[in-house]
Amino acid sequence: MLKLRLSRGGTKKRPVYKVVVADSRFARDGRFIEKVGFFNPLLPKEKKERVGLEAERIKYWLGQGAKPTTRVARILGENELMPMPANGNNPIKAVPKKERNKKEEDNKEAPKADAATKEEAPKADAATKEEAPKAEAAPKEEAPKADAAPKEEAPKAEAAPAAEAPKEEAPAEEKK
Repeated sequence: MLKLRLSRGGTKKRPVYKVVVADSRFARDGRFIEKVGFFNPLLPKEKKERVGLEAERIKYWLGQGAKPTTRVARILGENELMPMPANGNNPIKAVPKKERNKKEEDNKEAPKADAATKEEAPKADAATKEEAPKAEAAPKEEAPKADAAPKEEAPKAEAAPAAEAPKEEAPAEEKK
């Protein structure tokens, strides 16, 4: 599969990228088919020298089925060679790493507390399950009176609680 991607060059801590067309199986900085531009992330965004692209060749390769990587797609979108891709949604990215680690620890502790409540919950669920079949039996009697559409909805509603019930009971049995 052909890709439009960045190939790193430059020195340590001073990257400069070539925009290249390459087979996806080739190494990032390895063999490529054609160089179609460059990208210097160290320059300010306003400078023209930050990005240089050969528009005709890029359009040709896109027509041949080459897929741009996310970063190259953004560069091409900024230069109006293709539609700008949708922004990704990563709300965790803005949170400092120390706070992220604290939240992960809190989340790990919360399931342990939930496990204790889940052991009590199946006992309560067992009582409601006995009542639930009785409640489900009544809609079955009413279903023949109603149209065909409610008949289709009723089995879905019945199947869902039955599928969920064994999942809740199984962890309680394993813990004993």
